[in-house]
Amino acid sequence: MAVRLSSESKIEMSTVNNSHAEILIVDDDALSRKILAQVLTSAGYNCQMCGDGAEALEIIHAKPPSLLLLDFDMPGANGAEVLQQLRSDKQLAVAQVPTIMLTAHGSEESEINCLQAGADDFVTKPVNAAVLRARIETQLRLRSMRRQLERQNDELEQWRRDLERDLAAARLTQQSLIPQKPLVLPGWDVAACYRPVIQVGGDIYGWLRMKDERILFWIADGSGHGAAAALLTTLAKLLFHHGSAEKNAPASVMEAVNDDFCSIFGGRSFMTAMCVAIDHKTGKAHIVGAGHPPLLIVRQNGATESIASVAPPLGLAQRPEFVETALEFEPCDAFLLYTDGLFGSSENGQQRVTPQQLEKMLDHSAPTPEVLLKRILERVTPNNPDHSLSDDMTALAVRRMPPQ
Repeated sequence: MAVRLSSESKIEMSTVNNSHAEILIVDDDALSRKILAQVLTSAGYNCQMCGDGAEALEIIHAKPPSLLLLDFDMPGANGAEVLQQLRSDKQLAVAQVPTIMLTAHGSEESEINCLQAGADDFVTKPVNAAVLRARIETQLRLRSMRRQLERQNDELEQWRRDLERDLAAARLTQQSLIPQKPLVLPGWDVAACYRPVIQVGGDIYGWLRMKDERILFWIADGSGHGAAAALLTTLAKLLFHHGSAEKNAPASVMEAVNDDFCSIFGGRSFMTAMCVAIDHKTGKAHIVGAGHPPLLIVRQNGATESIASVAPPLGLAQRPEFVETALEFEPCDAFLLYTDGLFGSSENGQQRVTPQQLEKMLDHSAPTPEVLLKRILERVTPNNPDHSLSDDMTALAVRRMPPQ
């Protein structure tokens, strides 16, 4: 059936300025093709015409148009069959060509057939030019929005790949800062656990030899998560090593680290920390904490102790007072340094473990620090695999071995 347009429709179409979108008109009726092409060309579109579905598929494969006007009733393969082939094409640019079906049947069944075939819209014959124009512009806008979304998705995917690459590099850097093997110290046994939420974390720990030959075990937890917190851990290790090289007491080391941290960040970032200086020959130790969870101690007879942090987190205050607590470790005594990730989370209705509850989990019968840590982790995270952690989890267990 030939396309008929009112004079009003022709005038309205001719006054529209479009962005030269390319429209392929497929209709077996030559007069219909010609009328549609004239009207759409005057409206600013670039039009191409063909008379059957086979030729249309060749044209689309050669260069997909901006939009396809496809007649439903055609000899040979009808519009629905042509569109089904189009939608199943492996080339997305071909399969996703916006298509408006032209049909002489105004029934509900005809509309359903058009949409089921994969049409984005349909216009009944005789064609109203204003309706056709509105629907073409709608589909072209949707096409433009889809392409913009695809570009944004591509950019987002590229950003994700870049982030993954950066995190992988940051992970390698951070792993180089974290002890890869337990400390070999005569008369002592050491075990550690480090589980970041993502590739990099805000926790760090280590040990170093002080000027007086004591061993300083230290642990720190930077504010925040991810790469920003991981950068703090890098700084933390540098500051602790720098402080221990100049100072001869754990409180003095903490003071030096705090001064450097404050001068760098001016109170905008902070980290909690705790350190234990041990004379590995005598078992005498000095402990100092800064906003960190308490040090937990389990004695050989099963008694437990808790040493709380007195000073605020590092980086929050200028010249805070760092108080050292002195004690002595006997053979088979052990202590636990850890970050607050060991407390777990309150997600899914689960209650966080308290320091008091954690203290009760210390098992004096554990033959090694590794077993001690394992038993604690089994109780703290019974149904919490590594990948579902809500916070970085780090723990360091140190035990004085019985005399040989």
